[in-house]
Amino acid sequence: MLTLTQNIVILIVTMACSMLFLALLNRVWPRERRTVHNDLIGWQLGILGTTYAVILGFMLYTVWTNFGEANLNADLEANSLRNLHQLAEGLPSPQRLLLQHQTRAYVDAVINQDWPEMHNSRLPEESSLINRDMWKTLMSVKAASPSELLAEDHALSELSALTEHRRTRLIQSAYRLPTIFWAVLLAGGLVTILSASLFGSANRALHALQIFCFTLLITLVLLAIADVNLPFRGWVHVTDFAFQRAQQNMSE
Repeated sequence: MLTLTQNIVILIVTMACSMLFLALLNRVWPRERRTVHNDLIGWQLGILGTTYAVILGFMLYTVWTNFGEANLNADLEANSLRNLHQLAEGLPSPQRLLLQHQTRAYVDAVINQDWPEMHNSRLPEESSLINRDMWKTLMSVKAASPSELLAEDHALSELSALTEHRRTRLIQSAYRLPTIFWAVLLAGGLVTILSASLFGSANRALHALQIFCFTLLITLVLLAIADVNLPFRGWVHVTDFAFQRAQQNMSE
């Protein structure tokens, strides 16, 4: 849940620390003296780099998949709400007016309360209460015609889907990578960059450029994982655009 400014600061600090470490290493243990150990360092770095690249790629794929699922689930929830609002037209008058009022109240609660509360790591309650009231409204319907019975049946189906998508959204908002995974990612990145710095290169500038690029890539991937790890928080997050569209459709 990092902001763009925090991402930039972390990137700059990480790159500076990497270059500073390389400069100190060259002073304490000159690269000419490290060259004799290149055979040992080289194959260890190859195995370590490959292993870490697989772990990094898997973690990035996992959090991006979860982010995509959260985005899709929010769209499906908004779509179920819009369908429920339209199906209310086929219900008897008291329940029709009440259910349409509740769907508009629900979308207002999601936009103005759920999203800010999820952004602040809190579980929203208002939309849950409205959802409960919608169930009471539909269960009180006394269908007097086949069309009203059909509308009630479809409305119950959409409300069931809406409730399920809301529950899934709350679970997704609380999900995060376990601490042990972050420990593996951070320790693996640190060890990989340190191992690459130990390599004794004859060209100091080229070696510094390689370490710079290596650190830049690893840091950017870790920042990307951190940004999409919490789907409803931070700089990159699932927006409430689907609900804003649903709200606009309901007001037409």
